Amino acid sequence: MLRVGKIVATHGLQGAVVLQQIIDDTGWLKKGDVLFIELRRESFIPYFVETAKAANDTEYIITIDDVTNAEEAKKLVGKTAYVKEEVLEKAKVDSPLMYIGFNLVDKTRGGVGTIEDVLLMGKQWIARLTVDGKEVLVPLVEDMILDVNYKNKYLRMDLPEGLLDVYLG
Repeated sequence: MLRVGKIVATHGLQGAVVLQQIIDDTGWLKKGDVLFIELRRESFIPYFVETAKAANDTEYIITIDDVTNAEEAKKLVGKTAYVKEEVLEKAKVDSPLMYIGFNLVDKTRGGVGTIEDVLLMGKQWIARLTVDGKEVLVPLVEDMILDVNYKNKYLRMDLPEGLLDVYLG
């Protein structure tokens, strides 16, 4: 599953919520899609989207099944939302979130490791990996990405000299 954002507020009295998304596209979420909301750690509860309307570039106003009033909606505020990969693939969204699970391969060093998560820090996407038991953060800068292979799930990059040495010594 891919993290797509967080429920940040309720909207109105009918149970609508505001999803603050981390995807650079506002046309991907559709009626019938399933949002998995992490109510408790590692507990992903599926909710079917009934309506989804982009409020702006970063927020959707959505209604979901079984949430019919503001009280029920308040329980979802602050919770992280996920979707299955197919939802973004179906919408042809080209988001760095799609790189989760990909192998990161450096042009000179070769295989580095598997991308465990992708984070948005300000306007910069960062890939998080564990290499030799240490957390490594790699900026996903367009100029450093040489090839994205969706079929074989790898991301080939030209990492700056010394970047991995900062983490691995």
